[in-house]
Amino acid sequence: LSHHVVKTHGPDGLPENTISISFEGSAGQSLGAFLSGGISIQVEGDANDYVGKGMSGGQLVVRPPKESKFAAEKNIIIGNVALYGATAGEAFFRGIAAERFAVRNSGAVAVVEGVGDHGCEYMTGGRVVILGATGRNFAAGMSGGIAYLYDPSDCLLNNLNLELVEIATIDNQVDRDELHGLIEKHARYTESTIAMEILENWESAVTDFKKVIPSLYREILENKPAESLQR
Repeated sequence: LSHHVVKTHGPDGLPENTISISFEGSAGQSLGAFLSGGISIQVEGDANDYVGKGMSGGQLVVRPPKESKFAAEKNIIIGNVALYGATAGEAFFRGIAAERFAVRNSGAVAVVEGVGDHGCEYMTGGRVVILGATGRNFAAGMSGGIAYLYDPSDCLLNNLNLELVEIATIDNQVDRDELHGLIEKHARYTESTIAMEILENWESAVTDFKKVIPSLYREILENKPAESLQR
């Protein structure tokens, strides 16, 4: 589908949500791989490995069935290596992602409720919000982009690879607004209870977030004119 959209309409694809597809059940490998702009995919169920591989636009939403009784933020919803090499688009996952989430992501925006080992490995761009715990070796080789992590138990440092990145607090309005907006979207698209709780208690909850950013990338952003910081 993305091939035909890009072939007909060019690399930017179609206007947002021109094509919307909803599924129920378990998606196999590579759900939404190489997704183009203008296509939205919603799954009420779960998905296997490589969700959003090479994603270059559009939107992916994976959430548990509405009738499910388990706590989504404590259960895995998608498999390994989601958003591998993604360049654009946005993704919202109500639940935990397995290992190597957003490896080599260079432009996609994603919200998830926990990740396994090696999250954001070799990430070069984009934004990732994690509303839960990370596995070990988080941000190894990460040279660009920003990850916002909800860390009320103050455990992030134990799992973080500090070779290229540093930890900062959410201490400026630009970061606060960006983070709040992404969590709002996550709550709207997935009905996430943890996202709603954070938004209801925003002024206290935001102090439990940490910003993981590559040191050199931070220096580049700080040296850019203010009007160029939108991305």
